[in-house]
This record gives sequence, C-alpha cells and structure tokens, in this order.
Amino acid sequence: MIEIRDKAILIDDRPRLVLSGEVHYFRLRREDWQDRLDKLKAAGCNTVASYIPWLCHETVEGRIDLDGRTRPELDLGGFIDLCRANGLWFIARPGPFVMAELKNEGLPYWIYEKHPEIVPVGWDGKPATTHTVDYLAHSFLEEAQRWYAAVMTVIAPRLQPGGGNVIALQLDNEIGMLSWLSNCPDLTENVLADFAAWLKTLHGPEALRRRYPFDIDAAEARRDGIRSPAESYAPALMRDLGHYMRDRFARYVATLRTWAESAGVCGIPFVVNIHGTGGGRGLDFPTGISQLYPCYTQDTGYLAGSDLYFGNLTFDNFQDLYLCNAFMDAVHRPEQPPASMEFECGDGNYGNTYGNRLDPSAADFKARICLAQGARLLNYYLFAGGRNYKLDPPPHDGDDRIAFTGERHGFAAPVDPEGRLNYSYPRLASLTRTVTAVADKLAAMQEEHDRVAFGFIPDYFMTEYHYPASAAMTEIVRNLKTNRGPGAWETMARAMLLGGYRFGAVDIQNRPLHLETTPVLALGSARYMDTAVQHKLVDWLSAGGGLLLYGEVPRYGMEGEPCMVLAEALGTEISGFRQASDRYFLSLAADGWAAPRPEVRTHFAQTFAVSSAEALLRVCDTGEICGFETAVGKGRAIVIGAAYPCDIALFRTALERLGAVAALRHDCHDHGIFMTSTANAAGERFIHLLNLDGFDKRFHLYEHGRPLFGGREIELQARDGVMLPLAMRFGEVKIDYATAEITAVRPDCIEFRPTQRVDVIAVETAREIQISSHYELQQDSPTTYVVSLCPAPLHDRITLRHERAGG
Repeated sequence: MIEIRDKAILIDDRPRLVLSGEVHYFRLRREDWQDRLDKLKAAGCNTVASYIPWLCHETVEGRIDLDGRTRPELDLGGFIDLCRANGLWFIARPGPFVMAELKNEGLPYWIYEKHPEIVPVGWDGKPATTHTVDYLAHSFLEEAQRWYAAVMTVIAPRLQPGGGNVIALQLDNEIGMLSWLSNCPDLTENVLADFAAWLKTLHGPEALRRRYPFDIDAAEARRDGIRSPAESYAPALMRDLGHYMRDRFARYVATLRTWAESAGVCGIPFVVNIHGTGGGRGLDFPTGISQLYPCYTQDTGYLAGSDLYFGNLTFDNFQDLYLCNAFMDAVHRPEQPPASMEFECGDGNYGNTYGNRLDPSAADFKARICLAQGARLLNYYLFAGGRNYKLDPPPHDGDDRIAFTGERHGFAAPVDPEGRLNYSYPRLASLTRTVTAVADKLAAMQEEHDRVAFGFIPDYFMTEYHYPASAAMTEIVRNLKTNRGPGAWETMARAMLLGGYRFGAVDIQNRPLHLETTPVLALGSARYMDTAVQHKLVDWLSAGGGLLLYGEVPRYGMEGEPCMVLAEALGTEISGFRQASDRYFLSLAADGWAAPRPEVRTHFAQTFAVSSAEALLRVCDTGEICGFETAVGKGRAIVIGAAYPCDIALFRTALERLGAVAALRHDCHDHGIFMTSTANAAGERFIHLLNLDGFDKRFHLYEHGRPLFGGREIELQARDGVMLPLAMRFGEVKIDYATAEITAVRPDCIEFRPTQRVDVIAVETAREIQISSHYELQQDSPTTYVVSLCPAPLHDRITLRHERAGG
C-alpha cells in the first residue's frame, strides 16, 4: 500500500524518498533498456518514470500497440517488468498530453482530423496557436477514455500494492500551460456554454445581469461578449474566467482519476505536475500553482509535482526555488509533501548548440534545497536521452519523426542519446548516493521554521488570460506582475534567506490566518487586493500579528473597484506615487530607527500621509514618507512602499521588531550562504548549507546565539553543499555532530565525505571505534572525537569502523 500521510510518502507503511530518473523507453532500442537502467541504478536512483505517448502507441485510430507488435520499443509492460527485475519502482505518465517535445504534444494526428471541434479558439475568435484541445469536449473525452482503458490494462496488474512496481500515476501533463503561455484561453462553443452555466451558479441571475451586459444564454451574444469583452466588464471577466478554468481543470483531473480507478488502478498516488519555471527563474511558477491547486487538493490521494528548470542555482535565483516550494506547500492539503516530477538534471545543452552550459553543481544545489524543504520525490528529467523514430504512417511534415528535436533527443541529459555519460552525471550520482545513505532520516524530516511566513495570494498569479485590447486588464496584470515577484522575491525574500531566516508560506487567500501558526507575515503586496483578504489581514493584525509589507498598500479590489480597508487600518492615506525617469533620479533617505543609512536610488515609491506612524523612508527631495512602522490594534506593521534594495540588516531589524528572530546565524561577511535545518520527531537533525559563490568561505555557525559544531570554524568550498548531522543515531552509534557529510551507512561502519581541512566527527557509542591512518581519536567521555588527518581536497572519504567492545 502506498499512502500520502503526514507530508510523507509511505510505501508499505514506511516513509520513503523516491529518487527517480526519466527514461523514455519508446526512444530507445529495446536492447538498450538494460544499459540505461544500469546507469540509473549506479547513480543511486530507486525509481524510473516515463511518459506513455498516445501519439506513438496509436498512430492509426483503433490500432493500439502496447506490447511491441509494431515496434519492439513500444512494449510498455516489458519495460515496466524489466524495471521491476532491476529492483526499481515505476511512475507511469500516460497523458493524454505528455509534451516531451513530441509533436501535437503527444496526441495522435488523427484525433485533430476526426474532431476539429475540440481545437480551441481564443480572444476575438482567433484560432489557438498551440496544439491544445478543449479538455472537456465530449468527443475528446470519449477518445481519451478509450486510451486510458487500454493503458490501464497494462498498469493495473503491475501496481505495487498488488506485488508489482508501479507506485504512482500522473494524470495528464502541464494542464493549461499551452493556453497560458499563448494568452489564448480555450473558448470553444462547449467551453462558453459550460462557463455560462458555471457563472449562473456563482453569481445568481440578478448579479449576473448587472455584471455582464449581454444575454449569457444567447449563444451569439455570449460568444461575442466573452471572446471580445467590453472594457466595462473586462476586469470582472478576467477574474471569473480564471476561477472557472481552475474548476474546469479540476473536473478534468477528477474524470481521469475516475477512469483509472474504474480500471483497477487504486492504492497509489495520482500525480498532477505544475508548470511555470523558465529562463532560469521561477517568478511565474506560482501561476501554475494558481491554475492547478484545486486539481490536486480536491481529494485525498493526490500528489503535486513541480517542473523545476532553473539552470544554475546562484545568488540571483536561489530564493526563487525556495519560494516556489514554499508556495506549493502553502496550498497543499495537510498530508501532501512537496515533490518534483520534472527536476532539471542535465548540462543545459537543450538546443544541441553548446550555447548554455550549466555548472556541475546545478542539479546538486537544487536537490539539496528541495530535500531540505521536505521534498519526498524528485524525478530527474531528462535522465537519459534517446532517438525520435519516424512515424508510420508518416505525417509528411518535413521529417516524419515523433518529435520536433530531430533524430536525437535529450542532448543535455546526464546519459546522452548514445548512452554516454556527460560531465553532469558524476556529481548527480554522488548527490543521489549521499541522499540514499540517509534517506530513512530525510524521508521523515521537516524543515524547521522561524516565527515568520511568506504570504501567498493565488489570485495574484491568476494572470494567464487577459484580453489584449483591454487597458483595464492590462494594467491589473502589469501591476500584479511588478509587485508579486521581482521586488518582493529579489529584495525581501533574498534578504530574509541571506539573513538566516527559515520560513514557509501561508495561503492568506483561502486559509485561516492564526497568530499561533503565523505570528509574523512577510507579504509582497500590489495595488490590488481582494476585499476579503484585506479584512483578514486587518483582523489578524488587530489581534497581535506582525506584518512586513513590501510593495504597495492596496487601493483597489481585484476587479479595480476602490477598496482601502487595509490602508485605513494602517492609519494612512495614500498621497501619491513617484516614478524615476531619465531626468528624475528618485532617491530614498532613511529615517527613524532605519537611520542612519546612505541615500539609495530607486525607480518607484508610493507616498503616504500618516499621523501616528514612525517614518522609516522618505523621498529625498520632497520629504514624503514612503516607508513607516505603525500599530494596528495589538499588532504592528512595517510598510516599505518603494523598490528598496536588498539591505539584509534593515530587513532583519524589521522582522525582529515584529517578533521574528532568525535562530541560525553565521559570521561570514561575504554572504552568499544558504542555510536551513531539518528535524524529525526523534530530534535528529541536519544543517543544510550551500555556498552559492565560486570562492571558498570560512565562518562559524550559531543557533540562538550558541555556537554549533563545538564552535569549530566551517569552511565551505566554492559551489559546494553539505548536509551536516546533529544528534543522529545509527543503531548503537550516535553522531553528536560532524563537519563531514554522511555518504554510506553499514552495520559495522559509517562513511563520510570530508569537507574541511580538518574534519571532526563527535561520536557517542559503547562500541569500539577502530584505529585508522586517516584519523586520530580524542576522548572526552562520553564523547569520542574523530579528527581527520588528511584535508578534504586530498582525501575522498573517512570510514568510521566500529565493532562491539571486545568483538
């Protein structure tokens, strides 16, 4: 039995880490399957994932080949069984959409030809520019159900609860992404009729007539009114359409799950993956969360998996990954853990041009942050490349191949299309084997948080559809994008992480806001904020909450209607806005407790007239207040209404004044260190550290002001990451602390990766620690200190052998 419980994946009632690699069986010769599985196992993975492309298995309507009759590499059952013979679990990803650079996103050509009505049109009735379809079109559902019925006959007998190795089933892939990226909502006649029925249940007849000045029941008026909205109701339509699409996607996912369960696929999680990262950043990733969270929170048994494409994890974007994981967790059901279904793992050479080359640390760093934040499943994508064979019958589209990447596919993968290992493989394998050594510990650990959370408002990211001709829609989207991400993420979140804060996120739109769980809130705020959310923040503040607001104090609700609930509670009047130009060098001066600080340049400032608040920031030439601290009932708020730079000390002081103190600190003046900690119910812990820079750093670590690791100096190598154990027990051996990283655990020994010039492992045990030429033993009962004799660069492991006393 496989369960999602207490933010863990339990397989046979045991918390497990699923470390998977994506291997496309259909892109490999059957005789190459074993070679790729060997390389995957050697890298430390315990699972294989693969898309199951409808395009390949049913090139001709009604002729589904899942057993290799037409091509040996299409024997899906044979591949799953080979994985099982190799001791590997399997994650099935049968679509209907699979993307994976396949033509038609993995749908058969014939389905578009047979059912042209499923192809959407968008704004102004223009044809969709992508190969998407109307998910809930009756004819598409009929064809997709037949496809699912066929695939499930292969998957159902191979489920892990029944003795097989299939541990999860992904439902479709990147739902809604194509329409979002093209700003082309699916507005077929079927969707418009369904949308109209949904609107009636939401608003009621009278409210609906006031909201939309056309007959929602008349097909022609509805078509024109929705596809080409008038400015008077455009903001309302943008919001309604976004909420409706969430509901539509959730119904689609529930339908797919029903088909799978009806075919006997039960007792395993159903996965919904979330799109949105790109260009090395995650600023738009929460749009995917916003679109899909009702899909995977509508019932138990779902698991959300991210698509993470960040390239190198650096000083520029590390906070993006941390926030993406936190925002996913903010909307999860209580039992759901973070997971990633497409975890970028290669060298970045996606176009086969050598125009993008990632550092070997790229996947290592991203995996370490995800695991530190409680991820239980990572699927390395794409682990092994392959070949795009030619379709039969040919579509006569230039090359007739299954995908648009040419004959070879997966140029960037750690295992290339020919099966050769590239430079990204060794470090990925080293990381995975290290994680495997302590997987039982990590699988039950949670990140420890300070008394602060980051605020998440899903509707701030509901910007995937906006009518290009609408100035109102465009302005709302522009302001939300400006305030929800770049400023708050690159300034406030980065300052918090570099200042040592460990934090999660809270969905302040849909979840209660309690002082017990969220005493302090950091919030990126826009000019627009829903009235109910403003009231919720005011009630929480009045009860004693501490709010650090960065961006703009809202003036409007989400549809552009005036709403000053939060501003009035803060005792402020929004007096204006200042914008820099090529002739106006907008600058800010610190005031109050924020002073003295040098003046700083900025591009934007919201100005306030306040009566009882303490001014913190002012516009230099006018003296207008653009940052302040004020009391709200029993609580306090600090508002930074300007694009203020990443001043770590300022944000730390602000949070401390609100009641949130970072427990972890270091004394490295160069910053560039990410740190957090995880713990389990037994009190065992890891300190997770990353050096984001290309030079070594030396520092001491403190927790609540007390030195960690015996006060010893830590040296973190350039672009290196470590998980250092605290109070960790392996049988009769307890590791009080270690400056080296555990890489293997066996009954008679523990192996470590040295990380320092002189590593120290503090051990408590009744067993005898064997003498070695690699270390010396120093005794201070009850602790034995194992002190390395070789510096880390000259020695790749410390093997701590132990045996029963007198053994």
